[in-house]
Amino acid sequence: MALALLLGRRGQGRCWPNPAVGCVIVLNERIVGRGWTQPGGRPHAEVVALKQAGEFARGATAYVTLEPCAHHGQTPPCAEALISAGVSRVVIGVRDSDARVSGQGLAMLQAAGIKVVEGVLSNEAADDLQGFFLKTDLGRPFLTLKLATSLDGRIATSVGESQWITGPEARRRVHAMRMRHDAVMVGAGTVRVDNPSLTVRSLGVEHQPVRVIVSRRVDIPLMSELARTAKQVPVWIAHGPDADATLLRTWRNIGAELLPCRLDGVNLSPISVMNSLGSRGLTRVFCEGGGGLAASLLKADLVDELVTFSAGMILGAEGYPAVGALEVERLQQAPQFELKSHGGVGADMFAVWHREEPH
Repeated sequence: MALALLLGRRGQGRCWPNPAVGCVIVLNERIVGRGWTQPGGRPHAEVVALKQAGEFARGATAYVTLEPCAHHGQTPPCAEALISAGVSRVVIGVRDSDARVSGQGLAMLQAAGIKVVEGVLSNEAADDLQGFFLKTDLGRPFLTLKLATSLDGRIATSVGESQWITGPEARRRVHAMRMRHDAVMVGAGTVRVDNPSLTVRSLGVEHQPVRVIVSRRVDIPLMSELARTAKQVPVWIAHGPDADATLLRTWRNIGAELLPCRLDGVNLSPISVMNSLGSRGLTRVFCEGGGGLAASLLKADLVDELVTFSAGMILGAEGYPAVGALEVERLQQAPQFELKSHGGVGADMFAVWHREEPH
């Protein structure tokens, strides 16, 4: 199952709206088939692994990170494929929360006389598939917030200089994280100041995540890198109901997709933004700021994973903070996260934090 989880992660960022599933088929203690969900979501992991296994699938055990699907969509059910291949045992990590599948895939397998074991490495499988579950259950994708700062939590000097606070090794790690998400998201201020491309570079990959800009009034430079490349790499703009119609039409004409969202006071509702992304099939979103967008997502309790990179420099109080105002008066009001992992990356430090669950 550990190998199936590793394989499943290969599909992250490339198979939305489907889950990134891994499958390993074993016969007589030998691996005869391996597979993971392919780009665009098809074929599914089980189908890929069964094709590789061929006749060796008969009498074998299939390890699958997620309960095999049981409904007819664009392709036949994976549970049916496992039955037809003659596997004798299926081991799964977690059940599917989709009402069309939940428990039904297992029931179909058991009715065919296949032994089913569930709950193997279930916590790890649930973590890997959390974005798919959130989209299915709550209508929004999993959200990772990345902060790359000085030791005192600044992202730029007093005059806005920010490239580069962290070193090349940390930036390469960020590109690898972008690659494992369906979309990279920033606020309009970040686009105006940094003119980012938000693409995955230097890793030898062709696939690129969707680039999402959150901007109530679409006040984004039309000479920006994102505008210039909107027809080559998808650009989605989450905007408010009062955005200028001419600007919206211009961005649409240069290739951007427009996502109208509700307001929450004077700003876009972060919940509306995330639900809009979920409704379009995204399961994993990687947010890279700026401070105002980061604050709004934290205040709305939408940050599932926080990734921090810290460089060995101090910029002082006059520098730009990584997170905008949160209106925290007491410590118990502050967003809380649990440390999951940490270490060095080049000359910098990184840490991965997950949302702290209530005790």
